[in-house]
Amino acid sequence: MSRDPLGDRPVLARATGRGSSDRPALRTVARGTHGPAWLRIDLGLLVGALGLSLLGCVLVWSATRATVGASAGLKQLVALAVGLCCAALVTRLDVRAVRAAAPVLYLVAVLGLVAVLSPLGSTVNGSRSWIRLPGGFSVQPSELMKVALAVGLAMLLAERAERGLHQRSRDVVLAWVVAGIPVLLVLAQPDLGSALVLVAMSVVIIAAAGAPVLWTGAVAAAGAAAVAAAFLTPVLSGYQRNRLRAFLDPSLDPQGIGYQTRQVRIAIGSGGLAGQGLFEGHQTQGGFIPFQETDFVFSVAGEELGFLGAAGLVVLIGFIVVRCLVVARRADAFGRLVAIGVAVWFGVQAFENIGMNLGLMPVTGLPLPFVSSGGSSLIASWIALGLVGNVAAVSGARTRRLRAR
Repeated sequence: MSRDPLGDRPVLARATGRGSSDRPALRTVARGTHGPAWLRIDLGLLVGALGLSLLGCVLVWSATRATVGASAGLKQLVALAVGLCCAALVTRLDVRAVRAAAPVLYLVAVLGLVAVLSPLGSTVNGSRSWIRLPGGFSVQPSELMKVALAVGLAMLLAERAERGLHQRSRDVVLAWVVAGIPVLLVLAQPDLGSALVLVAMSVVIIAAAGAPVLWTGAVAAAGAAAVAAAFLTPVLSGYQRNRLRAFLDPSLDPQGIGYQTRQVRIAIGSGGLAGQGLFEGHQTQGGFIPFQETDFVFSVAGEELGFLGAAGLVVLIGFIVVRCLVVARRADAFGRLVAIGVAVWFGVQAFENIGMNLGLMPVTGLPLPFVSSGGSSLIASWIALGLVGNVAAVSGARTRRLRAR
């Protein structure tokens, strides 16, 4: 019995008269997983995410052209190019290398979160979430942590999930320690939106791995209590508390976040069915909405592309989330947990961002995946997509091998 080069499961070797005769077949399987990158990537994910990212570059350009010209759009294109290269590299990695690198990736991400809280960090809008780099660039370690947490939890829990066993209590406790450390560090920034995404990813990954229902319920209750505590204690900055209060009553801050959210709804409502036209939106081109290229980029689509354009954007995001779940369904335990974590990340973050544009959710500063301005978010999203592409390639190679038998 040999080891599967695509995962950790044993592969039954064909019975022969010589003990070494299975090695050529093993090498053939391994070669089948390392073809050209364009042949290994999931084309549906690639086309959907690339279309969404290019649309995001156009929307960012439209939202900023009156103030900074084309520079913000060009920076977004550079980040997209870097993200595509990272995704291609991750897609070509051996799955065993990905699993082996999980602890290192997690440690680097945690150190990044610690560095943010040191004098290296920079505060924007009441949240100390960025590290400034030369050349006007910055990095947001919480985005890298989303990738690291998905891979780290999958590595911890895949072994028993692969055998169809429930997770032991000590495994669940360890998983929640691994998840809790970055959540606490992100809350200390404070960044409630990213912390909620990390918690949602952790709950779903751990539950999907076979954790006892009691554990999942207890953690969900603890998460709800933590959110309630954020409203009642000084964990959040004054700016962020004003955002949450303005969600409940926009008149509390008519010159600040209340004004901002009101202008966003005016922009979306004025788009109608087909929109006012690209670069023609009154609210967008007039600069009435602060931070429109980041938190409120969906309002650019709503105003300038109308209901049809905004709905198309939502459909693309929904397609990527569903495609990740389809990949998860066909994968082994490790790949399934990674793909599920990425799907939850994209789905929860998109729901929160679009919801706060429509006035259905409080403003938490979460970017819209693949669309909002921000190199860290875009690159991290493409790295995550590369991981899902890797899972899809491994699953496809395994399926082809089984059919060949």
